[in-house]
Amino acid sequence: MTTSKSKRKKRSDSFLKGQLLVAMPLMTDRRFSRSVIYMCAHSDDGAMGLIINHRADHINFPDLLERLGITTGGAEDGISNEILERQVYAGGPVETGRGFVLHSSDYHSSESTLPIDDEVSLTASIEILKAIAAGEGPSHALLALGYAGWSAGQLESEIQANGWLHCPPDVNLLFDSDIDGKYTRALAKIGVDPSHLVSDTGHA
Repeated sequence: MTTSKSKRKKRSDSFLKGQLLVAMPLMTDRRFSRSVIYMCAHSDDGAMGLIINHRADHINFPDLLERLGITTGGAEDGISNEILERQVYAGGPVETGRGFVLHSSDYHSSESTLPIDDEVSLTASIEILKAIAAGEGPSHALLALGYAGWSAGQLESEIQANGWLHCPPDVNLLFDSDIDGKYTRALAKIGVDPSHLVSDTGHA
């Protein structure tokens, strides 16, 4: 019985929930090129995560709120500038019309918030967007449309085929507004220089 528990624990430890998944420079799927993904769930049944460094170029945050009929705060309280500058991310190719908010754990809804670790939670409801628009949301938040999903065993196979690297989470990197720098910073956390990887691939 002890051996069985150890095996289960070892299998559980290999799951990437709460970790960062980083695409290798030669990722063949263009949808995930130079992507950094925060893993929201990973089990024997599959995996789900949000790309945290791809912009949703077709829509900005004020437009999204307008489409949802959410009124933002007035300019006099300083909320409007924050709303104008907030980025909408392309979270992945699955269900691109559905919104997900990764955020700091200082916001929680008993009905719709899923804690991922001690610092990060996931909420997929219109209430959190209303709270953000009213200046009452979490201190840090990242709104993504769509998500990245893998069936049972699929992500493990892609990692074995050298499609992905992974590293411990970094809240500062996760919520940083420097979207373009996230990929290089994530690789640096693993000790990888992307220019070395690219140059090495040119040799047989």
